[in-house]
Amino acid sequence: MPIIETKGLTKRYAGGFRSDSTLAVDDISFSVEAGQVFGFLGPNGSGKTTTIGMLLGIISPTAGAFRLFGGAGHREILAARQRIGATLEYPNFYPYLSCRDNLRVVARVKGRDPADVDRVLEIVGLAQRQKTRFKACSLGMKQRLAIGATLLGDPDLIILDEPANGLDPAGQREIRDVIRRLAQGGKTIFLSSHILHDVERVCTHVAIIQKGRLVRQASVSDVTSERPVIAIRSSGDIELLRDHAGRFPGARSVEVRDDVVLVDADEGDAAGLNRYLVEAGIPVAHLSVERQTLESIFMELTSESAGFGSVV
Repeated sequence: MPIIETKGLTKRYAGGFRSDSTLAVDDISFSVEAGQVFGFLGPNGSGKTTTIGMLLGIISPTAGAFRLFGGAGHREILAARQRIGATLEYPNFYPYLSCRDNLRVVARVKGRDPADVDRVLEIVGLAQRQKTRFKACSLGMKQRLAIGATLLGDPDLIILDEPANGLDPAGQREIRDVIRRLAQGGKTIFLSSHILHDVERVCTHVAIIQKGRLVRQASVSDVTSERPVIAIRSSGDIELLRDHAGRFPGARSVEVRDDVVLVDADEGDAAGLNRYLVEAGIPVAHLSVERQTLESIFMELTSESAGFGSVV
């Protein structure tokens, strides 16, 4: 049974005076299975947050339907939402209270057991900093505290909307570690993020939307292995290598990434490309067939995305 299942989910915002309506989410259908870490990706304005809002009951769909934990009726959806924890906005806690006391306040407001605070502090890596006042926390600590508040009551589905937004590399790593711990504990995680290398590291599956429409859903391994690229390093001029690789008859595109030239060509062309470059006098230090990154696939699928301005 899917934890989340949408069918033709659509949201159209009515326009103002003399203006057309805006189609923010356009007939999307996807499913999230239990135990998946599901990355929900798209350019700014593609409809990610609008979709999350519909799942949580913050925004009413214009058309389509969805199920949560198999339930579709009004009462079933309301009951299912009690099994969801969501972090959607910038963390907002009492500045002069400690991490621990802030979570105890949240637990009381939510009607959760205050004894659950200790478990949550361990999961988000704040057990050793639990006495730190919120105003003295780093941004990464604040984000982890927000995730901790989401985990009170031990929800089965955790929805995270841009949890690493604005964090430095160390803060991003801390969020990845929290997500991994949650996944190891069997939680289902729905992650919206624009930090694609993080998504590739922690997610098992992804869905990519462009202009409100679903353009791809698959496992991360399937997405990144569909069209491998030929990676080449040279002891000579990398620009010269790029120019010659681009003239190879089987090359569809060429990209320079750091000190590597990536050639989009059939895997069977690797030997021919190597021979072509050597005969042209290009010193090839290394040539191998590698899978594409999630970022390169994402850019390819969304390169024509225009976005929706303020609609996210």
